[in-house]
Amino acid sequence: MSRLLMLAAVLLALPVLAVLGAWVALDAAGIEALRHQWQTVLPQYALNSLLLALAVGLGVAVVGGGTALLVTLFDFPLRRTFEWALLLPLAMPAYVLAYATTDALQYSGALQMALRAATGATGALWPDVRSLWGAALLFVFCLYPYVYLLTRAALVERAVQLMEAARLLGAGTSRRVRKVALPLARPAIAAGVALALMETLADYGVGSYYGLQTFTTGIYKAWLVMNDSNAAAQLASTLLFVIAVLLWLERRARRRLRFAGSAVTPAASNEAKPIGLTGIRAALAFAACAAPVALGFVLPVLVLLRLLGQELASADAHFPLARFARSATVSVELAAIAALLAALLAAAFLFALRTRPSLSLRWAVRVISLGYAVPGAVIAVGVLIPLTWLQQRMPQWSASALVTGTVFGVLYAYQVRFSAVALQSLEAGYARIPPSVDETARMLGVSRWRILLELHVPLLRRATLASLLLVFVDVMKELPATLLLRPFNSDTLAVVAYQLARDERLGEAALPSLAIVLVGLVPVVLLSRAIRR
Repeated sequence: MSRLLMLAAVLLALPVLAVLGAWVALDAAGIEALRHQWQTVLPQYALNSLLLALAVGLGVAVVGGGTALLVTLFDFPLRRTFEWALLLPLAMPAYVLAYATTDALQYSGALQMALRAATGATGALWPDVRSLWGAALLFVFCLYPYVYLLTRAALVERAVQLMEAARLLGAGTSRRVRKVALPLARPAIAAGVALALMETLADYGVGSYYGLQTFTTGIYKAWLVMNDSNAAAQLASTLLFVIAVLLWLERRARRRLRFAGSAVTPAASNEAKPIGLTGIRAALAFAACAAPVALGFVLPVLVLLRLLGQELASADAHFPLARFARSATVSVELAAIAALLAALLAAAFLFALRTRPSLSLRWAVRVISLGYAVPGAVIAVGVLIPLTWLQQRMPQWSASALVTGTVFGVLYAYQVRFSAVALQSLEAGYARIPPSVDETARMLGVSRWRILLELHVPLLRRATLASLLLVFVDVMKELPATLLLRPFNSDTLAVVAYQLARDERLGEAALPSLAIVLVGLVPVVLLSRAIRR
């Protein structure tokens, strides 16, 4: 079993190794192509990606950290509602938000037309939303929940009590926030910003729809337009290096989160309460929390519903319900199979590591855990590179036919990317099972398989369901890898929504977009319930 697990770990790490191997196999032609990239597109890719990352990082830190401070430390109208409502944009994929905001804010959109009719103004009332700064604002309102969630978790146990102690020592409100709350929240804010930047740099749907020149759009252009696998691999490896740095920063910040642990007694916790706000301060706090929820979830959903209603009410509309049903079926089937495979794989690794730990298995688990940080574009290129190499040297083999344009290839890419999600969920479940349970069973002569089936499986039921749900939702929203590897005539809801929006058929794109958002709401609801408990 250990050998099979090590083989599985190698297969899951193969796409990343293939991307990095593009630098090892660099020949004279590859060096010339790399020099050409440096002289033409690479500076623009790097500059746009850097500016986008800086703007998004600053924005999510301010919006996510600020709203977490407000709902944790202060009391104002609807504060308890905002505690869970601020998580709603997590259900909104960035590319879906891009379709909705573009329709609402563009020159021919309903908002500008209404304002021009009311004011008599002519021309555009604001710059085109399809720009680098428009994409940055979009990512801020879509990804700030990463910062909000981690910051609130870091503050909820100790911040209120320590601010109460600072108040008793004579410190004012602003000084308590600056000297007590912000230092406690700094590691969580850094971790959340790193996660948001990883999502930003890995995005393809928004960059392609807005016409941005970033690393991810450059990878697709190099592979699909210029048919240059080496250039795509070099761009992918550069993006992978940046993601690795962000992942290291995020883990470093998370290691410091443990210092926010609480040793406060229940009595002291009940005595310390959030600071009550009234008047203009309460109104400002309410507005600061309502704005990201409205812009990141409520208004986009209303825009999509309006587009869907217009499309259904149109006399000459030809709504592709059959295509939508087929895509929904494909999406659900792929997501269900990928979730089941990821959960089984994660359970096998963790059970082997728990019962027969070894250094090789421990490193294998760490390698798989890195998969979620790898962008879908990098995984897709990493899957295709070794198959292309093999096909060129062994044309009599049809290995590439097993992966390229097949369900197997898509599921393989999903396992590389999302096995880490199942692994983290089941690892948390195993952490709650004391090792003494296994030891007692072994002393009674119970075999390893009976321990797994009769002890671990019942105790891991919740963790397993959570892992299945999280992987299912992530696969439903996945776009980049699916675009490159999907079989013909087997589009998912994400691919259909992207293709229709790219063709400016936003009314038809509204239905698959809303379906993706609806599915994404499930983990958000469960997460908010868990936080409240």
